[in-house]
Amino acid sequence: MSTFKQRLPKHDTLFIPFITAGDPHEDVTIELALALQKEGASVLELGVPYSDPLADGPIIQAASSRALAQGMSISKAIKLVPKMRKKGVEIPIILFTYFNPVLQLGLESFFALVRENEIDGVLVPDLPYEESTEIRTLAEQNEVAYISMVAPTSKERIEKISKDATGFLYCVSSLGVTGIRETLPEDLDSFLKEVKASTSIPVAVGFGISTSHQVEVLKEYTDGIVIGSAIVHKVAELQSVLLNKETRSEGIASFQAYIASIVSPIQKCEV
Repeated sequence: MSTFKQRLPKHDTLFIPFITAGDPHEDVTIELALALQKEGASVLELGVPYSDPLADGPIIQAASSRALAQGMSISKAIKLVPKMRKKGVEIPIILFTYFNPVLQLGLESFFALVRENEIDGVLVPDLPYEESTEIRTLAEQNEVAYISMVAPTSKERIEKISKDATGFLYCVSSLGVTGIRETLPEDLDSFLKEVKASTSIPVAVGFGISTSHQVEVLKEYTDGIVIGSAIVHKVAELQSVLLNKETRSEGIASFQAYIASIVSPIQKCEV
């Protein structure tokens, strides 16, 4: 049985933050993960930095560049997770990685590493559903949730993708790359209702969510909210404070206050 469900807190609305492994330093990544858990994170998406991130906008691309400059790699990102566990991170951790780094490791070696290092799920945004049979099979064999994505353009594929989804189903709110958006698509609510009707697992929405108002609106239509670029942008703003050991605790406190302001509409208590 996958550890994803066992570790998942009983939150009314799932808060699923994204951070990049090694941005701005792997020690800081661990502290950011702990801060996010303290602010009610239900699941952590840990991004593997990659030199050609097709689905990512400028903010996350810059984070990948910073992390790669620090020597972060897919293997190091995976091995960061047990360090997080030792420091007290208990929520499910999803490894967000492009397919090429996985191929370089080899699928079986990749899943052996994932399972050995207490990772609960994987998300591969550039692998189409039709080409994911092998990786989904290996994920199931290794008791790892394989997180599937659906977009407004998925249309008749929604039912197929939903049927095989595990962990949670990630709904892409709008087309294009990740980034901070001031407004959400007008027909997003109907898209989310359609997806929710096709699956029994939690449905989460991401891409562009960056304000408490957006969270307030979306919590009525979805089981979970993914926030990535806004969080990564805040990490970049605080980079110099976070890298200085003498001011790091101050930086983490500022980061936590920022997270609290965005997710304030989400009820964090258990049901």
